[in-house]
Amino acid sequence: MTAPIAAIILAAGKGTRMKSDTHKVLHPLAGRPMLLHLIDSAAALDPARTIVVVGAGREQVEAAVHPYGAETVHQAEQRGTGHAVRMAEAALAGFDGDVLILYGDVPLVPTATMKRMLDRLHGDGEPALVVLGFRPAEPGAYGRVIANPDGSLVKIVEFKDASELERAETLCNSGLMAARARDLFALLGQVTDDNAAGEYYLTDVVGLAVSSGRLAAVIEAAADEVEGVNSRGELAALEVSWQQARRARAMADGATLIAPETVWFAWDTRLGRDVLIEPNVVFGPGVDVADRVTIHAFSHIEGAQIASGAVVGPYARLRPGTVLGEDAKVGNFVETKKAVLGKGAKANHLTYLGDAEVGAGANIGAGTITCNYDGFFKYRTNIGEGAFIGSNSALVAPVTIGKDATVAAGSVVTRDVEPGALALGRARQEARPGWGTRFREAMAARKRGEKPE
Repeated sequence: MTAPIAAIILAAGKGTRMKSDTHKVLHPLAGRPMLLHLIDSAAALDPARTIVVVGAGREQVEAAVHPYGAETVHQAEQRGTGHAVRMAEAALAGFDGDVLILYGDVPLVPTATMKRMLDRLHGDGEPALVVLGFRPAEPGAYGRVIANPDGSLVKIVEFKDASELERAETLCNSGLMAARARDLFALLGQVTDDNAAGEYYLTDVVGLAVSSGRLAAVIEAAADEVEGVNSRGELAALEVSWQQARRARAMADGATLIAPETVWFAWDTRLGRDVLIEPNVVFGPGVDVADRVTIHAFSHIEGAQIASGAVVGPYARLRPGTVLGEDAKVGNFVETKKAVLGKGAKANHLTYLGDAEVGAGANIGAGTITCNYDGFFKYRTNIGEGAFIGSNSALVAPVTIGKDATVAAGSVVTRDVEPGALALGRARQEARPGWGTRFREAMAARKRGEKPE
Protein backbone atom coordinates (compact mmCIF):
# COMPACT_ATOMS: atom_id res chain seq x y z
CA MET A 1 0.00 0.00 0.00
CA THR A 2 1.42 3.38 -1.03
CA ALA A 3 1.87 5.85 1.80
CA PRO A 4 0.02 9.17 1.56
CA ILE A 5 2.14 12.16 0.59
CA ALA A 6 2.34 15.67 1.99
CA ALA A 7 4.27 18.39 0.19
CA ILE A 8 5.73 21.20 2.30
CA ILE A 9 6.81 24.15 0.16
CA LEU A 10 8.93 26.83 1.78
CA ALA A 11 7.99 30.32 0.57
CA ALA A 12 8.43 32.57 3.59
CA GLY A 13 11.55 34.44 2.52
CA LYS A 14 11.41 38.15 1.75
CA GLY A 15 13.26 37.89 -1.56
CA THR A 16 14.89 41.28 -1.08
CA ARG A 17 17.28 40.77 -4.00
CA MET A 18 14.34 40.86 -6.40
CA LYS A 19 13.69 44.48 -5.37
CA SER A 20 9.99 44.04 -6.07
CA ASP A 21 6.60 44.57 -4.47
CA THR A 22 5.63 41.19 -5.92
CA HIS A 23 6.61 38.21 -3.79
CA LYS A 24 9.63 36.42 -5.20
CA VAL A 25 7.90 33.08 -5.77
CA LEU A 26 5.10 34.78 -7.72
CA HIS A 27 7.35 36.24 -10.40
CA PRO A 28 6.40 34.59 -13.69
CA LEU A 29 8.39 31.95 -15.49
CA ALA A 30 7.06 31.10 -18.95
CA GLY A 31 3.96 33.14 -18.16
CA ARG A 32 3.16 31.43 -14.86
CA PRO A 33 4.19 32.23 -11.26
CA MET A 34 7.19 30.14 -10.22
CA LEU A 35 5.38 28.68 -7.22
CA LEU A 36 2.52 27.36 -9.37
CA HIS A 37 4.97 25.44 -11.55
CA LEU A 38 6.09 23.60 -8.44
CA ILE A 39 2.58 23.02 -7.07
CA ASP A 40 1.55 21.57 -10.43
CA SER A 41 4.52 19.18 -10.51
CA ALA A 42 3.78 18.01 -6.97
CA ALA A 43 0.07 17.66 -7.75
CA ALA A 44 0.90 14.94 -10.27
CA LEU A 45 1.81 12.74 -7.27
CA ASP A 46 -1.72 13.22 -5.91
CA PRO A 47 -0.60 14.47 -2.48
CA ALA A 48 -3.04 14.26 0.40
CA ARG A 49 -1.84 17.66 1.63
CA THR A 50 0.07 20.57 0.10
CA ILE A 51 1.23 23.10 2.65
CA VAL A 52 2.96 26.34 1.72
CA VAL A 53 4.94 28.04 4.48
CA VAL A 54 4.40 31.80 4.12
CA GLY A 55 5.93 34.82 5.78
CA ALA A 56 6.57 38.25 4.30
CA GLY A 57 3.98 39.08 1.66
CA ARG A 58 1.81 36.21 2.85
CA GLU A 59 -1.41 37.75 1.47
CA GLN A 60 -0.08 37.58 -2.08
CA VAL A 61 1.03 33.97 -1.75
CA GLU A 62 -2.17 32.85 -0.03
CA ALA A 63 -4.30 34.42 -2.77
CA ALA A 64 -2.23 32.62 -5.41
CA VAL A 65 -2.21 29.11 -3.92
CA HIS A 66 -5.57 28.69 -2.20
CA PRO A 67 -7.46 28.29 -5.53
CA TYR A 68 -5.24 25.27 -6.21
CA GLY A 69 -6.19 23.54 -2.98
CA ALA A 70 -2.95 24.32 -1.15
CA GLU A 71 -2.98 25.22 2.53
CA THR A 72 -0.77 27.85 4.13
CA VAL A 73 0.94 28.15 7.51
CA HIS A 74 2.61 31.29 8.76
CA GLN A 75 6.25 31.59 9.77
CA ALA A 76 6.18 34.92 11.58
CA GLU A 77 9.94 34.97 12.16
CA GLN A 78 12.41 33.59 9.65
CA ARG A 79 14.64 31.45 11.87
CA GLY A 80 16.03 29.01 9.36
CA THR A 81 14.83 26.22 7.11
CA GLY A 82 14.37 23.76 9.98
CA HIS A 83 12.16 26.26 11.77
CA ALA A 84 10.18 26.85 8.57
CA VAL A 85 9.43 23.15 8.14
CA ARG A 86 8.35 22.87 11.77
CA MET A 87 5.67 25.47 11.09
CA ALA A 88 3.80 22.72 9.22
CA GLU A 89 4.03 20.24 12.10
CA ALA A 90 0.78 21.24 13.78
CA ALA A 91 -1.08 21.22 10.44
CA LEU A 92 0.16 17.67 9.84
CA ALA A 93 -0.70 16.37 13.31
CA GLY A 94 -1.88 12.80 12.92
CA PHE A 95 -0.55 12.53 9.37
CA ASP A 96 1.20 9.18 8.90
CA GLY A 97 2.82 9.33 5.51
CA ASP A 98 5.72 10.70 3.50
CA VAL A 99 6.75 14.34 3.39
CA LEU A 100 8.43 16.10 0.49
CA ILE A 101 10.23 19.33 1.36
CA LEU A 102 10.37 21.71 -1.60
CA TYR A 103 11.28 25.36 -2.17
CA GLY A 104 9.07 27.91 -3.87
CA ASP A 105 12.03 29.56 -5.56
CA VAL A 106 13.23 26.24 -7.04
CA PRO A 107 10.32 25.89 -9.45
CA LEU A 108 11.30 23.32 -12.08
CA VAL A 109 11.76 20.12 -10.07
CA PRO A 110 10.15 17.42 -12.23
CA THR A 111 7.50 15.11 -10.83
CA ALA A 112 9.71 12.18 -11.79
CA THR A 113 12.51 13.45 -9.55
CA MET A 114 10.13 13.90 -6.63
CA LYS A 115 8.95 10.33 -7.17
CA ARG A 116 12.53 9.04 -7.22
CA MET A 117 13.08 10.62 -3.81
CA LEU A 118 10.00 8.89 -2.43
CA ASP A 119 10.91 5.57 -4.04
CA ARG A 120 14.35 5.72 -2.42
CA LEU A 121 12.72 6.46 0.93
CA HIS A 122 11.04 3.06 0.71
CA GLY A 123 13.98 1.32 -0.94
CA ASP A 124 16.95 -0.60 0.41
CA GLY A 125 17.59 0.05 4.08
CA GLU A 126 14.41 2.11 4.55
CA PRO A 127 16.34 5.37 5.12
CA ALA A 128 15.06 7.86 7.65
CA LEU A 129 15.40 10.57 5.05
CA VAL A 130 16.51 11.18 1.45
CA VAL A 131 18.40 14.25 0.30
CA LEU A 132 18.50 15.44 -3.31
CA GLY A 133 22.00 16.29 -4.46
CA PHE A 134 23.31 17.81 -7.70
CA ARG A 135 26.62 18.64 -9.35
CA PRO A 136 26.70 22.22 -10.64
CA ALA A 137 29.29 23.43 -13.12
CA GLU A 138 30.58 25.77 -10.42
CA PRO A 139 30.02 24.30 -6.91
CA GLY A 140 31.05 27.60 -5.35
CA ALA A 141 29.54 28.22 -1.93
CA TYR A 142 26.94 25.44 -2.02
CA GLY A 143 26.81 23.09 0.94
CA ARG A 144 28.59 19.83 0.21
CA VAL A 145 27.04 16.37 0.49
CA ILE A 146 29.51 13.88 1.94
CA ALA A 147 28.37 10.38 1.08
CA ASN A 148 29.66 6.85 0.77
CA PRO A 149 29.88 5.18 -2.65
CA ASP A 150 26.57 3.38 -1.96
CA GLY A 151 24.76 6.71 -1.54
CA SER A 152 24.51 6.56 2.23
CA LEU A 153 25.03 9.97 3.77
CA VAL A 154 27.85 10.83 6.12
CA LYS A 155 26.94 14.46 6.55
CA ILE A 156 26.04 17.73 4.85
CA VAL A 157 28.50 20.50 5.54
CA GLU A 158 28.11 24.18 4.77
CA PHE A 159 30.86 25.57 2.57
CA LYS A 160 32.12 27.97 5.21
CA ASP A 161 32.52 25.08 7.66
CA ALA A 162 33.99 22.61 5.15
CA SER A 163 37.59 21.44 5.11
CA GLU A 164 39.67 21.69 1.96
CA LEU A 165 39.00 18.02 1.26
CA GLU A 166 35.27 18.48 1.74
CA ARG A 167 35.26 21.57 -0.49
CA ALA A 168 36.78 19.45 -3.24
CA GLU A 169 33.59 17.36 -3.27
CA THR A 170 31.36 18.30 -6.24
CA LEU A 171 28.10 16.81 -4.93
CA CYS A 172 26.08 19.71 -3.54
CA ASN A 173 22.94 20.01 -1.44
CA SER A 174 19.80 21.21 -3.21
CA GLY A 175 17.91 21.54 0.06
CA LEU A 176 15.14 19.21 -1.13
CA MET A 177 14.36 16.28 1.11
CA ALA A 178 11.96 13.39 1.59
CA ALA A 179 11.17 11.74 4.92
CA ARG A 180 8.42 9.97 6.78
CA ALA A 181 6.46 12.48 8.81
CA ARG A 182 7.11 10.70 12.10
CA ASP A 183 10.87 10.63 11.47
CA LEU A 184 11.07 14.16 10.14
CA PHE A 185 9.39 15.92 13.03
CA ALA A 186 11.09 13.74 15.64
CA LEU A 187 14.48 14.73 14.23
CA LEU A 188 13.50 18.39 13.85
CA GLY A 189 12.54 18.44 17.51
CA GLN A 190 16.20 17.77 18.34
CA VAL A 191 17.61 20.54 16.13
CA THR A 192 18.96 23.54 18.05
CA ASP A 193 19.88 27.08 17.06
CA ASP A 194 23.32 26.79 18.63
CA ASN A 195 25.22 28.27 15.70
CA ALA A 196 26.60 31.60 14.60
CA ALA A 197 23.40 32.59 12.81
CA GLY A 198 21.12 31.53 15.67
CA GLU A 199 18.95 29.57 13.22
CA TYR A 200 17.47 26.08 13.01
CA TYR A 201 19.01 24.35 9.99
CA LEU A 202 17.09 21.63 8.21
CA THR A 203 20.36 19.98 7.20
CA ASP A 204 21.09 19.22 10.87
CA VAL A 205 18.58 16.37 10.71
CA VAL A 206 21.06 14.41 8.57
CA GLY A 207 23.70 14.36 11.31
CA LEU A 208 21.08 13.55 13.93
CA ALA A 209 19.77 10.60 11.91
CA VAL A 210 23.25 9.21 11.23
CA SER A 211 24.40 9.63 14.83
CA SER A 212 21.35 7.68 16.02
CA GLY A 213 22.26 4.79 13.76
CA ARG A 214 19.64 5.48 11.09
CA LEU A 215 20.39 5.46 7.39
CA ALA A 216 20.22 8.72 5.45
CA ALA A 217 20.55 8.54 1.66
CA VAL A 218 21.26 10.84 -1.24
CA ILE A 219 20.13 10.62 -4.85
CA GLU A 220 21.28 12.93 -7.63
CA ALA A 221 19.39 15.20 -10.01
CA ALA A 222 20.55 17.26 -12.97
CA ALA A 223 21.64 20.75 -11.97
CA ASP A 224 19.00 22.45 -14.13
CA GLU A 225 16.23 20.63 -12.24
CA VAL A 226 17.12 22.36 -8.97
CA GLU A 227 18.13 25.77 -10.27
CA GLY A 228 16.95 28.43 -7.82
CA VAL A 229 15.97 32.06 -8.27
CA ASN A 230 17.07 34.85 -5.96
CA SER A 231 17.31 37.80 -8.36
CA ARG A 232 15.83 39.05 -11.60
CA GLY A 233 19.03 38.09 -13.36
CA GLU A 234 18.71 34.49 -12.17
CA LEU A 235 15.04 34.48 -13.18
CA ALA A 236 15.97 35.66 -16.68
CA ALA A 237 18.65 32.96 -16.93
CA LEU A 238 16.15 30.29 -15.87
CA GLU A 239 13.65 31.60 -18.43
CA VAL A 240 16.28 31.25 -21.15
CA SER A 241 17.09 27.66 -20.20
CA TRP A 242 13.38 26.76 -19.97
CA GLN A 243 12.69 28.27 -23.38
CA GLN A 244 15.62 26.46 -24.96
CA ALA A 245 14.33 23.14 -23.69
CA ARG A 246 10.77 23.92 -24.82
CA ARG A 247 11.90 24.90 -28.32
CA ALA A 248 13.86 21.68 -28.64
CA ARG A 249 10.80 19.69 -27.57
CA ALA A 250 8.58 21.55 -30.06
CA MET A 251 10.88 20.67 -32.93
CA ALA A 252 11.29 17.08 -31.76
CA ASP A 253 7.49 16.78 -31.72
CA GLY A 254 7.16 17.90 -35.34
CA ALA A 255 7.00 21.71 -35.44
CA THR A 256 9.29 23.83 -37.60
CA LEU A 257 10.86 26.88 -35.95
CA ILE A 258 12.69 28.99 -38.53
CA ALA A 259 14.66 30.89 -35.87
CA PRO A 260 14.16 28.94 -32.63
CA GLU A 261 15.95 31.44 -30.39
CA THR A 262 13.36 34.12 -31.27
CA VAL A 263 10.24 32.09 -30.42
CA TRP A 264 8.92 32.36 -26.86
CA PHE A 265 6.50 29.82 -25.44
CA ALA A 266 4.23 29.88 -22.41
CA TRP A 267 4.14 27.06 -19.90
CA ASP A 268 1.01 25.51 -21.45
CA THR A 269 1.48 26.16 -25.19
CA ARG A 270 0.28 23.20 -27.26
CA LEU A 271 1.44 22.64 -30.83
CA GLY A 272 0.30 20.11 -33.41
CA ARG A 273 2.42 18.50 -36.09
CA ASP A 274 3.76 20.32 -39.15
CA VAL A 275 3.21 23.72 -37.55
CA LEU A 276 5.45 26.37 -39.09
CA ILE A 277 6.54 29.22 -36.83
CA GLU A 278 8.48 32.11 -38.30
CA PRO A 279 10.84 34.40 -36.30
CA ASN A 280 9.82 36.60 -33.38
CA VAL A 281 6.58 34.91 -32.37
CA VAL A 282 5.43 35.14 -28.73
CA PHE A 283 2.93 32.77 -27.13
CA GLY A 284 1.13 33.86 -23.98
CA PRO A 285 -0.74 31.37 -21.79
CA GLY A 286 -3.67 29.36 -23.08
CA VAL A 287 -2.76 28.74 -26.73
CA ASP A 288 -3.68 25.53 -28.56
CA VAL A 289 -2.41 25.19 -32.13
CA ALA A 290 -3.59 22.30 -34.33
CA ASP A 291 -1.75 20.60 -37.20
CA ARG A 292 -0.49 22.39 -40.32
CA VAL A 293 -0.89 25.90 -38.96
CA THR A 294 1.41 28.67 -40.20
CA ILE A 295 2.30 31.51 -37.85
CA HIS A 296 4.15 34.29 -39.61
CA ALA A 297 6.73 36.57 -38.04
CA PHE A 298 6.14 39.09 -35.25
CA SER A 299 2.82 37.69 -34.08
CA HIS A 300 1.63 37.66 -30.47
CA ILE A 301 -0.89 34.98 -29.47
CA GLU A 302 -2.56 34.49 -26.09
CA GLY A 303 -5.61 32.54 -24.97
CA ALA A 304 -6.41 31.43 -28.53
CA GLN A 305 -7.47 28.20 -30.23
CA ILE A 306 -6.21 27.76 -33.78
CA ALA A 307 -7.59 24.95 -35.96
CA SER A 308 -5.71 23.02 -38.63
CA GLY A 309 -4.59 24.81 -41.75
CA ALA A 310 -5.11 28.30 -40.35
CA VAL A 311 -2.68 31.12 -41.13
CA VAL A 312 -1.74 33.87 -38.67
CA GLY A 313 0.21 37.06 -39.31
CA PRO A 314 2.67 38.51 -39.86
CA TYR A 315 2.26 41.17 -37.17
CA ALA A 316 -1.02 39.71 -35.90
CA ARG A 317 -2.26 39.88 -32.33
CA LEU A 318 -4.65 37.20 -31.14
CA ARG A 319 -6.02 37.99 -27.69
CA PRO A 320 -7.90 35.71 -25.26
CA GLY A 321 -11.11 34.19 -26.54
CA THR A 322 -9.98 34.05 -30.16
CA VAL A 323 -10.95 30.89 -32.06
CA LEU A 324 -9.79 30.37 -35.65
CA GLY A 325 -11.55 27.66 -37.63
CA GLU A 326 -9.95 25.39 -40.21
CA ASP A 327 -8.12 27.29 -42.96
CA ALA A 328 -9.11 30.64 -41.48
CA LYS A 329 -6.69 33.50 -42.01
CA VAL A 330 -5.78 36.47 -39.83
CA GLY A 331 -3.26 38.64 -41.60
CA ASN A 332 -0.91 41.53 -40.96
CA PHE A 333 -1.81 44.10 -38.32
CA VAL A 334 -5.05 42.34 -37.42
CA GLU A 335 -6.13 42.18 -33.77
CA THR A 336 -8.78 39.81 -32.44
CA LYS A 337 -10.39 39.46 -29.01
CA LYS A 338 -13.21 37.04 -28.16
CA ALA A 339 -13.63 36.58 -31.89
CA VAL A 340 -14.61 33.31 -33.55
CA LEU A 341 -13.75 32.94 -37.23
CA GLY A 342 -15.38 30.05 -39.06
CA LYS A 343 -13.81 27.73 -41.59
CA GLY A 344 -12.04 29.63 -44.34
CA ALA A 345 -12.98 33.07 -43.00
CA LYS A 346 -10.43 35.80 -43.74
CA ALA A 347 -9.35 39.08 -42.18
CA ASN A 348 -6.22 39.84 -44.12
CA HIS A 349 -5.20 43.36 -43.17
CA LEU A 350 -5.46 46.17 -40.62
CA THR A 351 -8.58 45.03 -38.82
CA TYR A 352 -9.96 44.83 -35.28
CA LEU A 353 -12.45 42.08 -34.48
CA GLY A 354 -13.65 42.13 -30.89
CA ASP A 355 -16.62 40.22 -29.43
CA ALA A 356 -17.43 38.94 -32.89
CA GLU A 357 -18.61 35.80 -34.68
CA VAL A 358 -17.51 35.52 -38.31
CA GLY A 359 -19.14 32.83 -40.40
CA ALA A 360 -17.40 30.34 -42.65
CA GLY A 361 -16.00 31.82 -45.84
CA ALA A 362 -16.69 35.44 -44.86
CA ASN A 363 -14.20 38.08 -46.00
CA ILE A 364 -13.34 41.06 -43.80
CA GLY A 365 -11.84 43.96 -45.75
CA ALA A 366 -8.88 46.06 -44.68
CA GLY A 367 -9.53 48.63 -41.98
CA THR A 368 -12.72 47.03 -40.70
CA ILE A 369 -13.56 47.61 -37.04
CA THR A 370 -16.18 45.99 -34.84
CA CYS A 371 -17.19 48.82 -32.52
CA ASN A 372 -17.88 46.61 -29.50
CA TYR A 373 -17.61 49.02 -26.55
CA ASP A 374 -19.73 52.07 -25.71
CA GLY A 375 -17.65 53.12 -22.70
CA PHE A 376 -19.74 51.01 -20.32
CA PHE A 377 -20.66 47.66 -21.89
CA LYS A 378 -19.43 45.25 -24.56
CA TYR A 379 -21.65 44.11 -27.43
CA ARG A 380 -21.34 41.39 -30.07
CA THR A 381 -21.15 41.53 -33.84
CA ASN A 382 -22.37 38.56 -35.89
CA ILE A 383 -21.23 38.22 -39.47
CA GLY A 384 -22.88 35.47 -41.49
CA GLU A 385 -21.37 32.83 -43.72
CA GLY A 386 -20.05 34.13 -47.03
CA ALA A 387 -20.57 37.78 -46.09
CA PHE A 388 -18.28 40.41 -47.60
CA ILE A 389 -17.29 43.41 -45.49
CA GLY A 390 -15.79 46.21 -47.59
CA SER A 391 -12.66 48.03 -46.54
CA ASN A 392 -12.72 50.75 -43.89
CA SER A 393 -16.11 49.72 -42.51
CA ALA A 394 -17.24 50.27 -38.93
CA LEU A 395 -19.73 47.74 -37.59
CA VAL A 396 -21.40 49.27 -34.54
CA ALA A 397 -22.45 46.48 -32.19
CA PRO A 398 -24.81 44.97 -31.41
CA VAL A 399 -25.33 44.24 -35.06
CA THR A 400 -25.83 41.24 -37.35
CA ILE A 401 -24.68 40.99 -40.94
CA GLY A 402 -26.64 38.25 -42.67
CA LYS A 403 -25.38 35.33 -44.71
CA ASP A 404 -23.96 36.34 -48.11
CA ALA A 405 -24.62 40.03 -47.37
CA THR A 406 -22.27 42.76 -48.60
CA VAL A 407 -21.23 45.88 -46.73
CA ALA A 408 -19.95 48.58 -49.06
CA ALA A 409 -16.50 50.01 -48.38
CA GLY A 410 -16.39 52.94 -46.00
CA SER A 411 -19.76 52.18 -44.44
CA VAL A 412 -20.83 52.74 -40.85
CA VAL A 413 -23.34 50.00 -40.11
CA THR A 414 -25.64 50.53 -37.13
CA ARG A 415 -28.57 48.28 -38.07
CA ASP A 416 -28.86 44.61 -38.95
CA VAL A 417 -28.31 43.67 -42.60
CA GLU A 418 -30.53 41.00 -44.12
CA PRO A 419 -29.02 37.92 -45.76
CA GLY A 420 -27.95 38.62 -49.32
CA ALA A 421 -28.49 42.39 -49.00
CA LEU A 422 -26.15 45.30 -49.76
CA ALA A 423 -25.62 47.82 -46.98
CA LEU A 424 -24.31 51.31 -47.70
CA GLY A 425 -23.74 53.63 -44.80
CA ARG A 426 -21.72 56.56 -46.15
CA ALA A 427 -22.30 60.14 -47.32
CA ARG A 428 -23.18 60.70 -50.99
CA GLN A 429 -20.20 61.65 -53.12
CA GLU A 430 -20.23 65.01 -54.88
CA ALA A 431 -17.93 66.36 -57.62
CA ARG A 432 -17.20 70.09 -58.11
CA PRO A 433 -15.30 70.60 -61.38
CA GLY A 434 -12.30 72.94 -61.20
CA TRP A 435 -12.52 73.44 -57.43
CA GLY A 436 -9.18 71.77 -56.73
CA THR A 437 -7.31 73.83 -59.31
CA ARG A 438 -8.79 77.09 -58.06
CA PHE A 439 -8.01 76.19 -54.44
CA ARG A 440 -4.37 75.38 -55.16
CA GLU A 441 -3.86 78.58 -57.15
CA ALA A 442 -5.41 80.71 -54.42
CA MET A 443 -3.34 79.13 -51.66
CA ALA A 444 -0.10 79.41 -53.67
CA ALA A 445 -0.76 83.11 -54.21
CA ARG A 446 -1.45 83.60 -50.53
CA LYS A 447 1.81 81.92 -49.66
CA ARG A 448 3.64 84.33 -52.02
CA GLY A 449 2.03 87.22 -50.23
CA GLU A 450 -0.16 88.25 -53.14
CA LYS A 451 -3.54 89.75 -52.46
CA PRO A 452 -6.48 87.88 -53.89
CA GLU A 453 -8.11 89.47 -56.94
